[in-house]
Amino acid sequence: MAAVIRMPAALAGVTEGAIQTWLAQAGDTIAVGAPLAEIETEKAVVEYQSEVGGTVARLLVEAGDNVAVGTPIAVVLAAGEGDDAIGPALAAAGLSAEPEAPAAAAPAAAPAPVAAPAAVQAEAAGDRLFASPIVRRLARERGIDLTAVTGSGPEGRIVRRDLDGAQVAPAAAPAVAPAPASGSTDVPLTGMRRAIARRLTESKTTVPHFYVTAHCNVGELLELRKRVNSAIETKVSVNDFVLKAVAGALRAVPEANAIWGGDVIRRFDTVDLAVAVAVEGGLLTPVLRGVESLTLTQVAAAVADAAARARAGKLRQEELEGGSFSVSNLGMYGVDEFSAILNPPQSGILAVGAAKERPIVVDGQLAVGSVMTVTLSADHRVIDGAVAAQWMAKFVALIENPVAILA
Repeated sequence: MAAVIRMPAALAGVTEGAIQTWLAQAGDTIAVGAPLAEIETEKAVVEYQSEVGGTVARLLVEAGDNVAVGTPIAVVLAAGEGDDAIGPALAAAGLSAEPEAPAAAAPAAAPAPVAAPAAVQAEAAGDRLFASPIVRRLARERGIDLTAVTGSGPEGRIVRRDLDGAQVAPAAAPAVAPAPASGSTDVPLTGMRRAIARRLTESKTTVPHFYVTAHCNVGELLELRKRVNSAIETKVSVNDFVLKAVAGALRAVPEANAIWGGDVIRRFDTVDLAVAVAVEGGLLTPVLRGVESLTLTQVAAAVADAAARARAGKLRQEELEGGSFSVSNLGMYGVDEFSAILNPPQSGILAVGAAKERPIVVDGQLAVGSVMTVTLSADHRVIDGAVAAQWMAKFVALIENPVAILA
């Protein structure tokens, strides 16, 4: 039966998106899971994979068009179906079988003169800019002159990644905007920053956070990592050991491998971990699936691949969904310790600091050891204090005895 594909909720908290590039065209045969389009949102560009197989019969949205989540974007015919199946499928979705001609715009009163961004000024002068509404919005927010940006999309269309590194154009401030205080600069909020602010404010104000901290002696881990990296081609990081230890602790304490479901607590049989990755203007959290069954080198390769594609805006939709737990590591910046904010509906996030030489006591004697401080932020609706303490004890046992992580 012919299927109407709708604009997916490409990322949590996103209500609209634009087709940056169609990866399949009318007449193409696609399988379930085949790349169908690159979808651009305020937060990232993600690759959308088709949830149905068949023949692409009609693309309902032009590349660059910005539409709400749930809007029909394509029709896919099942095996053996012809074009006569398109009409009923569109009718079932509440659409006309034939494309409608755009209505003529009614005359509108001219707005009062205001200073316009460079991109708008260029269009008013008669130049035509090929850019999606999201790109235009981001350019306005960042103060970028789109006339100076070379587009890398279809037919030279300017896409989100083209804004990375683009020069900021001087622009007149709106007449009604208050001037910044002397010695300060007002930085416009990007769409990603607005989304982060909204999500984290919601988390901090609606989720009952509590915190458990431990100081881990990671001397053996650092020595083992050095030996492992001298023997294999794929290099592993301290964070790769951390991810494996987190997964092992969640397997040992399954009550913590859960999410808040409103009227239920959902527990999982496998461990899917979200890893915080810093990107331009914010962060993304790609999810690694089945970490408990991956080898250390497989974890290292998966993290490196996900981080690279996150920074390039090439993550797929499903890679940003799910997960019961997150890991945020600021050790590479020399941070001693910190507390992270939960990503609902996940039940926990582990904040990892740097491994530094500190005084420790070994068999009653003072010594110098490599100590890494970690802090668990937990959702008290899902995890009680005793469960958090059990989980942390298991994590510390694994991270301080890293050979067990390799078992």
